[in-house]
Amino acid sequence: MAKPLVAVVGRPNVGKSTLFNAIVNKRISIVEDIPGVTRDRIYFDAEWLNREFTMIDTGGIEFVTENSHVIPKMMRLQAELAIEEADVILFVVDGKQGIVPADEEVANILRASGKPVVLVVNKIDSVNQEPNIYEFYNLGLGDPIGISAKNLMNLGDLLDDTVKHFPPVGTNVDDEDTIHVAVIGRPNVGKSSLTNALLGQERVIVSDVAGTTRDSIDTHWTHDGQKFVLIDTAGMRRKAKIEEAVERYSIVRSLRSVDRSDIVVLVLDAQDGVTEQDKKIAGYAYEAGKGVVIVVNKWDLVEKDDKTTLRFTEDIYDELGFLQFAPILFASALTKQRIHRLADMLKFVSEQQYRRVSTGTLNQLLQDAQTVNPVPSRNGRIPKIYYMTQASVKPPTFILFVNEPELIHFSYMRFLENRLRESFGFEGTPIRLILRGKKRDDEE
Repeated sequence: MAKPLVAVVGRPNVGKSTLFNAIVNKRISIVEDIPGVTRDRIYFDAEWLNREFTMIDTGGIEFVTENSHVIPKMMRLQAELAIEEADVILFVVDGKQGIVPADEEVANILRASGKPVVLVVNKIDSVNQEPNIYEFYNLGLGDPIGISAKNLMNLGDLLDDTVKHFPPVGTNVDDEDTIHVAVIGRPNVGKSSLTNALLGQERVIVSDVAGTTRDSIDTHWTHDGQKFVLIDTAGMRRKAKIEEAVERYSIVRSLRSVDRSDIVVLVLDAQDGVTEQDKKIAGYAYEAGKGVVIVVNKWDLVEKDDKTTLRFTEDIYDELGFLQFAPILFASALTKQRIHRLADMLKFVSEQQYRRVSTGTLNQLLQDAQTVNPVPSRNGRIPKIYYMTQASVKPPTFILFVNEPELIHFSYMRFLENRLRESFGFEGTPIRLILRGKKRDDEE
């Protein structure tokens, strides 16, 4: 099931982003920055009391409007986002300024939603300011928790209370052979049309069953004996309640769907190319270790010559440099051009995710790689890679035993990843390379 989603809402300048950063960067982050993946993120995976969850900072969501009096509207949109998608809402208010009308408006929305709300009174920087907390009982959202996001004060109590509201850990009712596929992308790129074209082409829908706690609908589908579950990310059976800034909000739904998937189908509009939102959600899928297939939809609307496909491919890989391994399908959901190929591509990527390579074969590759391109020294110190073994699959994960991990530059790790792909494929799936320090006896 999807990791619980914790949304941080509140008016500007109350410390939403400071709280977000304090939690994910200072205390409990479990996802590291990976070269080539966009760092302009409004989400981050975290862990507390052995429960993983996803934090999302609604303050990082941009709003474009000609109306200069936008703060109440922004606040309402943020609250609607939280109500629609989040498992727990952290409502951040300013303990120094006290209650203002915008706080009351959002409190009314959140109170009526029935969703778990943790009222966070920020900027309580000392014991002398703790009496400021009591005013916020008037919002009717239960016991407020005073914190200082800036000084990292009382975050543990806040997270303890947050985790209490998480839904119980669920189980996967599908058999292990079923491939879960999340079809993601911006609104109006053709996600629903693509899904319907797949189902209409095969005419083998098994059943519709309820999915996550937000009542999305998963569609079971079979192709040539392979079972798939298509995860609803587009609101295929209902219109989104939020019309303004819908592109910014679409990423939130996609986070849940990516969590629950094995493979992500990133749908691009052939006329628009790759956008910033595409980069964000593709980066999340990559970091989560999901398989990826890129579908360029509406290909029938593009004027072509003999180099059009090549140019588009180069442009996509330039924009999504961390997805060089992802296969690209140029298709049209409307005319069903090449749609029939997608099922086989998904099955192939799934096979790549489970590929294993013997330790002997890996170490022969490692020896050959170091002969061709020795590990460069750093600051006069010589790094040594002793051997490599595969630790797990989905994604394929390899451990490299070295003398000093900090001496291995990420560019050399990228070189080794490329050698693995050249030798064994791993198309459509990320590869994880983990460095582990190990001194040989003769070096001790």
